[in-house]
Amino acid sequence: MHGYDGGSYWMESAPPGAPHPSLDRDVDADVVVVGAGIAGLCAARELVRAGREVVVLEAGRIAAGVTGHTTGKLTALHGLRYARLRGERGAEAAAQYAEAQLGALRDVVDVCAELGIDAEIERRPAYTYTWDSGNAEQIRAEAEAAAEAGLPAEAVTDTGLPYAVAAAVRVDDQLQFHARRFVLGVADDLIARGGRVYENSRVTEVREDEADRGVTVEGGFTVRARDVVLATNFPLRCPAALLLRLSVSRELVVAAVVDERHAPYGMYVTSEGGTRSVRSAPAGEGRRLLIVAGEAFEPGAGGVRHRFGRLEAWASGRLPGFADAPQVHRWAAQDVHTADGLPCVGPLGPEGSGAARLHVATGFGGWGLSNGVAAGRLLAASLTGGALPAWAGLVDPRRSLPLREYPGVARHQASVARHFASGFVPRTRRCTHMGCAMGFNHAENTWECPCHGSRFAADGTVLQGPATRPLGDDD
Repeated sequence: MHGYDGGSYWMESAPPGAPHPSLDRDVDADVVVVGAGIAGLCAARELVRAGREVVVLEAGRIAAGVTGHTTGKLTALHGLRYARLRGERGAEAAAQYAEAQLGALRDVVDVCAELGIDAEIERRPAYTYTWDSGNAEQIRAEAEAAAEAGLPAEAVTDTGLPYAVAAAVRVDDQLQFHARRFVLGVADDLIARGGRVYENSRVTEVREDEADRGVTVEGGFTVRARDVVLATNFPLRCPAALLLRLSVSRELVVAAVVDERHAPYGMYVTSEGGTRSVRSAPAGEGRRLLIVAGEAFEPGAGGVRHRFGRLEAWASGRLPGFADAPQVHRWAAQDVHTADGLPCVGPLGPEGSGAARLHVATGFGGWGLSNGVAAGRLLAASLTGGALPAWAGLVDPRRSLPLREYPGVARHQASVARHFASGFVPRTRRCTHMGCAMGFNHAENTWECPCHGSRFAADGTVLQGPATRPLGDDD
């Protein structure tokens, strides 16, 4: 029987140091960035380097949200993304997506070298695999599409895992790293260059009017700015056209220190069996932290303790050394998905409108590290009039959806409607964002909204947006 060692290994192995101040007065800036994760801080650093005056607002501590609870895989291979992209939008779109991801990998390596950040970068192969021989052709099609898009991809059957697979896509020379250490280093450089970071400053209002554009935080203090960047996982301000195409999931992670001889060499993911992701990280001389993720579920769905147990049992049965580890870290991450599988990065409204000065970075769909770095670079170019990359239109939040995605959008919105309607049942907890009925997560002791992912502590305090008001605040 494993003992319980703690939550996110990344949070515990990279303390944030002295806290940054909370916003305690009204301020002005060229750009206000809401959210101090990898996307927000990468964008803020690039903007400061371009000479912009930037204020970053974080509801909690920097790099303590989604970025502090990842698996730390930085790869351009994202499941079966390339075959789908080539089929829906053509080979050029697939190549553009690959360009964005590979550029993000280069950026992380370059920034770590420039700033001297020890982010535990390791170059490893990434695999997407299947156990089912009936899906082998799908894997081979992905390998072909990924290679055509510009990745060093090939179809293989030997992965280095301690169990057999039917087929896999292998992409060499990918990265795994300590994302939190990277982001904390980026934040330090941002501040050294004159950027301002405020923690424990939850934004409660976003304003787009030309005469008063900016945000308000709890306590009533404001930041007025020419441009607003919403890098909060799920946007705090979300027009209906974007809201309809976004959905949310949570995924569980268990990790244990094992002898390095038991740690598979690469990074591995399959969507089968409730999704399983495996990789390892340095954990001292002769040891590795074996990290296993999966059991994706809708926030508020319940049964999280059982899901953790199922994931841990899978790891113990499949991965040598895991069952014998005396302690296990357990945590969860939250992802925002789009109907077409592509991120949404850029302005919310048409040129000339107030919403054109509101920018989002969302919909990374479980691949937020590479997409977050890429989003930061794109947002900085967009806000400074720089040359936009060829892939900018691919991730534009205002893009049209392929026709085949509309049934999926309709199904998700029907689910949202059911949660919304059930929110009016007496004594049912309702989310303060849009009134959806919530469920309680007994493993994490939180209230969770299945519609848009807002999370609250047991006492009703907001833990994660888009909700900005605590439970019980019906004003």
